[in-house]
Amino acid sequence: MTEQWFVQLVAGWIGLGLVAFVALQFVDAPYGKQYGARTARAWGPGVPNRLGWFVMEAVVLVSFFGTFATMNAAWSSPTLLFAALLTAHYVNRALIYPWRTRTRGKRMPLSVVLMSVVFNTMNGFLLGWEFALYADRGLSWFADPRFVLGALLFVGGMALNLHSDNLLIGLRKGGDTGYHVPRGGGFRWVSSPNLLGEIVEWAGFALLTWTWSGLAFFVWTCANLVPRARANHRWYRERFADYPPERRALVPGIW
Repeated sequence: MTEQWFVQLVAGWIGLGLVAFVALQFVDAPYGKQYGARTARAWGPGVPNRLGWFVMEAVVLVSFFGTFATMNAAWSSPTLLFAALLTAHYVNRALIYPWRTRTRGKRMPLSVVLMSVVFNTMNGFLLGWEFALYADRGLSWFADPRFVLGALLFVGGMALNLHSDNLLIGLRKGGDTGYHVPRGGGFRWVSSPNLLGEIVEWAGFALLTWTWSGLAFFVWTCANLVPRARANHRWYRERFADYPPERRALVPGIW
């Protein structure tokens, strides 16, 4: 695959992400808060929540490292760091986060898991291919303003994501599997600071890698998480009469 064909492939993938973004304005992704008895019937058989999270998140690393290995490319120091950041995020999402959540007995549609597997496999493939062939950078890249700013965004976004997840997990005590109004941290300003943190993470990743595949990853992240934040905000407002009226969906003080 030539670089021109690769860019065209990524452009098509970004275009498909924009289509998904529009579609998700009309359909709430049926997992977590949005998964109920009616949803279960409409979206087909369900699988255990934790298993679903593990499968659909771990596949990114399988796709990425598998693709990179087939290219017989050498690891430069920047590329190693890129891969380490990607791995850190997905080790948490696949191996740590699902088992920390107090969601025993909860399920998600198998159809959603399979769609996420396709999405994550493609993103892992594009990252692995571009890192192997076109993203080889020297040590001077660590001093580049794009890398420095991107790294700050990535670390800051991950910190917000992890802290917000911890607050959500801490809402449930003992065998409680219900939902409660989260407070503190980023929840003082928005309904989904965990999603905001993840969006900031991948904006930083796109910037610090300065790659087409990183940009595509960021676009798809926004396509999935921006509508999700809107759905979460509406869900909280509909179910909790005392929900803080000043809290926004995703962007503090704006939306």
